[in-house]
Amino acid sequence: MSARPIVVVDYGAGNLTSVEHVLRHLGAPFLTTARPEDLRDAEGVIFPGVGEAASSMAELSRTGLDEALRRFVASGRKVLGICIGCQVIFDRSEERDTTCLGIVGGVVRRFPRYNGLKVPHMGWNAVHVEQAHPLLRGIPQDSAFYFVHSFYPEPVDARMVVATTDYGFPFASVVATGNLAACQFHVEKSGGVGLALISNFLAWDGRWEGPCSPGD
Repeated sequence: MSARPIVVVDYGAGNLTSVEHVLRHLGAPFLTTARPEDLRDAEGVIFPGVGEAASSMAELSRTGLDEALRRFVASGRKVLGICIGCQVIFDRSEERDTTCLGIVGGVVRRFPRYNGLKVPHMGWNAVHVEQAHPLLRGIPQDSAFYFVHSFYPEPVDARMVVATTDYGFPFASVVATGNLAACQFHVEKSGGVGLALISNFLAWDGRWEGPCSPGD
Protein backbone atom coordinates (compact mmCIF):
# COMPACT_ATOMS: atom_id res chain seq x y z
CA MET A 1 0.00 0.00 0.00
CA SER A 2 1.35 3.43 -0.90
CA ALA A 3 2.49 5.82 1.82
CA ARG A 4 0.60 8.59 0.04
CA PRO A 5 -2.79 9.20 1.67
CA ILE A 6 -6.27 8.51 0.46
CA VAL A 7 -8.07 11.86 0.59
CA VAL A 8 -11.62 11.82 1.93
CA VAL A 9 -13.31 14.89 0.47
CA ASP A 10 -15.17 16.98 3.07
CA TYR A 11 -17.71 19.18 1.34
CA GLY A 12 -20.25 19.37 4.11
CA ALA A 13 -22.25 16.39 2.89
CA GLY A 14 -21.74 14.36 6.05
CA ASN A 15 -21.12 10.69 6.78
CA LEU A 16 -17.35 11.16 6.98
CA THR A 17 -16.95 9.38 10.31
CA SER A 18 -18.09 6.02 8.93
CA VAL A 19 -15.64 6.25 6.01
CA GLU A 20 -12.82 7.25 8.34
CA HIS A 21 -13.63 4.34 10.64
CA VAL A 22 -13.34 1.85 7.76
CA LEU A 23 -10.05 3.31 6.52
CA ARG A 24 -8.63 3.28 10.04
CA HIS A 25 -9.74 -0.34 10.47
CA LEU A 26 -7.97 -1.27 7.20
CA GLY A 27 -4.79 0.55 8.23
CA ALA A 28 -4.88 2.95 5.29
CA PRO A 29 -3.20 6.37 5.53
CA PHE A 30 -5.88 8.98 4.89
CA LEU A 31 -6.62 12.67 5.16
CA THR A 32 -10.07 14.20 5.49
CA THR A 33 -9.99 17.67 4.00
CA ALA A 34 -11.95 20.51 2.41
CA ARG A 35 -8.80 22.03 0.87
CA PRO A 36 -8.43 21.52 -2.90
CA GLU A 37 -4.62 21.65 -2.67
CA ASP A 38 -4.59 18.53 -0.48
CA LEU A 39 -5.66 16.44 -3.46
CA ARG A 40 -2.36 17.09 -5.29
CA ASP A 41 -0.35 14.39 -3.54
CA ALA A 42 -3.14 11.91 -2.86
CA GLU A 43 -2.93 8.27 -3.83
CA GLY A 44 -6.67 8.27 -4.43
CA VAL A 45 -9.86 10.07 -3.48
CA ILE A 46 -13.00 8.90 -1.74
CA PHE A 47 -15.87 11.24 -2.54
CA PRO A 48 -18.61 10.39 0.00
CA GLY A 49 -21.75 12.14 1.11
CA VAL A 50 -25.35 12.28 2.14
CA GLY A 51 -27.72 15.13 1.41
CA GLU A 52 -28.89 16.81 -1.75
CA ALA A 53 -27.31 17.79 -5.03
CA ALA A 54 -27.76 21.58 -5.10
CA SER A 55 -26.23 22.26 -1.68
CA SER A 56 -23.41 19.79 -2.38
CA MET A 57 -22.57 21.49 -5.67
CA ALA A 58 -22.74 24.94 -4.06
CA GLU A 59 -20.18 23.89 -1.45
CA LEU A 60 -17.92 22.22 -4.01
CA SER A 61 -17.97 25.41 -6.08
CA ARG A 62 -17.40 27.67 -3.06
CA THR A 63 -14.31 25.76 -1.93
CA GLY A 64 -12.86 25.10 -5.40
CA LEU A 65 -13.17 21.36 -4.84
CA ASP A 66 -15.21 21.09 -8.04
CA GLU A 67 -12.23 21.95 -10.25
CA ALA A 68 -9.84 20.01 -8.01
CA LEU A 69 -11.95 16.87 -8.46
CA ARG A 70 -12.11 17.31 -12.23
CA ARG A 71 -8.32 17.66 -12.35
CA PHE A 72 -7.83 14.67 -10.09
CA VAL A 73 -9.97 12.39 -12.26
CA ALA A 74 -8.10 13.65 -15.35
CA SER A 75 -4.78 12.76 -13.66
CA GLY A 76 -5.62 9.06 -13.87
CA ARG A 77 -5.53 8.41 -10.13
CA LYS A 78 -8.30 6.34 -8.59
CA VAL A 79 -11.55 7.86 -7.33
CA LEU A 80 -14.45 6.25 -5.48
CA GLY A 81 -17.76 8.12 -5.30
CA ILE A 82 -20.38 7.14 -2.71
CA CYS A 83 -24.09 8.11 -2.74
CA ILE A 84 -24.17 11.88 -3.45
CA GLY A 85 -20.53 11.43 -4.47
CA CYS A 86 -21.84 9.05 -7.12
CA GLN A 87 -24.59 11.38 -8.31
CA VAL A 88 -22.80 14.71 -8.69
CA ILE A 89 -20.14 13.29 -11.05
CA PHE A 90 -22.85 13.38 -13.76
CA ASP A 91 -24.01 16.30 -15.89
CA ARG A 92 -27.25 17.09 -14.11
CA SER A 93 -29.57 16.01 -11.32
CA GLU A 94 -33.35 16.26 -11.35
CA GLU A 95 -33.04 17.23 -7.69
CA ARG A 96 -33.76 20.96 -7.94
CA ASP A 97 -32.58 20.78 -11.58
CA THR A 98 -28.95 21.00 -10.48
CA THR A 99 -25.98 21.31 -12.81
CA CYS A 100 -23.37 18.87 -11.52
CA LEU A 101 -19.66 18.24 -12.15
CA GLY A 102 -20.05 16.88 -15.68
CA ILE A 103 -17.15 14.46 -15.28
CA VAL A 104 -19.24 11.78 -17.01
CA GLY A 105 -22.30 12.13 -19.18
CA GLY A 106 -25.69 11.38 -17.73
CA VAL A 107 -28.60 12.50 -15.59
CA VAL A 108 -29.55 11.64 -12.02
CA ARG A 109 -33.27 10.85 -11.94
CA ARG A 110 -35.87 10.78 -9.19
CA PHE A 111 -37.49 7.44 -8.41
CA PRO A 112 -41.09 7.40 -9.67
CA ARG A 113 -43.81 6.71 -7.13
CA TYR A 114 -45.75 3.76 -8.45
CA ASN A 115 -46.78 0.20 -7.54
CA GLY A 116 -46.46 1.02 -3.86
CA LEU A 117 -42.73 1.81 -4.00
CA LYS A 118 -41.59 3.88 -1.07
CA VAL A 119 -39.31 6.82 -1.80
CA PRO A 120 -36.63 7.11 -0.56
CA HIS A 121 -35.36 3.63 -1.33
CA MET A 122 -34.00 2.67 2.07
CA GLY A 123 -32.46 -0.51 3.44
CA TRP A 124 -30.53 -3.55 2.24
CA ASN A 125 -30.83 -4.63 -1.38
CA ALA A 126 -29.00 -6.97 -3.72
CA VAL A 127 -26.33 -5.67 -6.07
CA HIS A 128 -26.13 -7.70 -9.28
CA VAL A 129 -22.75 -7.55 -11.02
CA GLU A 130 -23.15 -6.99 -14.77
CA GLN A 131 -19.43 -6.90 -15.63
CA ALA A 132 -16.22 -7.59 -13.74
CA HIS A 133 -14.49 -4.70 -12.00
CA PRO A 134 -11.55 -4.66 -9.53
CA LEU A 135 -13.74 -3.08 -6.82
CA LEU A 136 -16.07 -6.09 -6.83
CA ARG A 137 -13.39 -8.79 -6.85
CA GLY A 138 -14.27 -11.60 -4.45
CA ILE A 139 -17.69 -10.17 -3.60
CA PRO A 140 -20.44 -12.77 -4.18
CA GLN A 141 -23.07 -12.10 -6.81
CA ASP A 142 -26.23 -10.43 -5.46
CA SER A 143 -24.61 -9.41 -2.17
CA ALA A 144 -26.75 -7.00 -0.15
CA PHE A 145 -25.55 -3.42 0.37
CA TYR A 146 -27.20 -0.60 2.29
CA PHE A 147 -29.10 2.11 0.37
CA VAL A 148 -30.67 5.44 1.34
CA HIS A 149 -31.62 7.53 -1.72
CA SER A 150 -34.46 9.08 -3.70
CA PHE A 151 -32.46 9.54 -6.92
CA TYR A 152 -30.43 7.17 -9.10
CA PRO A 153 -27.80 7.68 -11.84
CA GLU A 154 -28.60 7.14 -15.51
CA PRO A 155 -25.36 7.27 -17.56
CA VAL A 156 -25.48 8.30 -21.20
CA ASP A 157 -23.17 5.38 -21.96
CA ALA A 158 -24.71 2.14 -20.70
CA ARG A 159 -21.26 0.53 -20.83
CA MET A 160 -20.50 2.40 -17.59
CA VAL A 161 -22.98 0.26 -15.67
CA VAL A 162 -20.97 -2.27 -13.65
CA ALA A 163 -23.79 -3.43 -11.36
CA THR A 164 -27.53 -2.97 -11.04
CA THR A 165 -30.11 -3.15 -8.27
CA ASP A 166 -33.83 -3.75 -8.62
CA TYR A 167 -36.27 -1.34 -7.01
CA GLY A 168 -39.36 -1.62 -9.14
CA PHE A 169 -36.97 -1.66 -12.12
CA PRO A 170 -33.22 -2.23 -12.46
CA PHE A 171 -31.11 0.91 -11.94
CA ALA A 172 -27.35 1.47 -12.02
CA SER A 173 -25.95 0.97 -8.53
CA VAL A 174 -22.25 0.82 -9.53
CA VAL A 175 -20.86 2.82 -12.43
CA ALA A 176 -17.28 3.06 -13.64
CA THR A 177 -15.05 4.43 -16.35
CA GLY A 178 -11.26 4.22 -16.34
CA ASN A 179 -9.94 5.32 -12.93
CA LEU A 180 -13.36 6.48 -11.66
CA ALA A 181 -15.86 4.20 -9.92
CA ALA A 182 -18.96 5.16 -7.97
CA CYS A 183 -21.56 3.35 -5.88
CA GLN A 184 -25.08 4.55 -5.20
CA PHE A 185 -25.23 2.51 -1.99
CA HIS A 186 -23.40 3.35 1.23
CA VAL A 187 -20.31 1.15 1.04
CA GLU A 188 -19.15 2.35 4.46
CA LYS A 189 -22.41 1.16 6.10
CA SER A 190 -22.60 -2.19 4.32
CA GLY A 191 -20.82 -4.47 6.78
CA GLY A 192 -18.40 -7.11 5.54
CA VAL A 193 -19.08 -6.70 1.83
CA GLY A 194 -18.63 -2.94 2.13
CA LEU A 195 -15.34 -3.48 3.92
CA ALA A 196 -14.25 -5.83 1.14
CA LEU A 197 -15.13 -3.26 -1.54
CA ILE A 198 -13.14 -0.49 0.14
CA SER A 199 -10.23 -2.90 0.65
CA ASN A 200 -10.39 -3.62 -3.08
CA PHE A 201 -10.35 0.12 -3.75
CA LEU A 202 -7.20 0.55 -1.65
CA ALA A 203 -5.48 -2.25 -3.59
CA TRP A 204 -6.67 -1.03 -7.00
CA ASP A 205 -4.11 0.60 -9.30
CA GLY A 206 -6.76 2.82 -10.89
CA ARG A 207 -6.88 0.97 -14.21
CA TRP A 208 -9.94 -0.79 -15.56
CA GLU A 209 -9.85 -2.64 -18.84
CA GLY A 210 -13.62 -2.66 -19.11
CA PRO A 211 -15.62 -1.81 -22.22
CA CYS A 212 -15.75 1.90 -21.43
CA SER A 213 -12.72 4.16 -21.21
CA PRO A 214 -12.41 7.91 -20.60
CA GLY A 215 -12.98 9.73 -23.87
CA ASP A 216 -14.12 6.54 -25.60
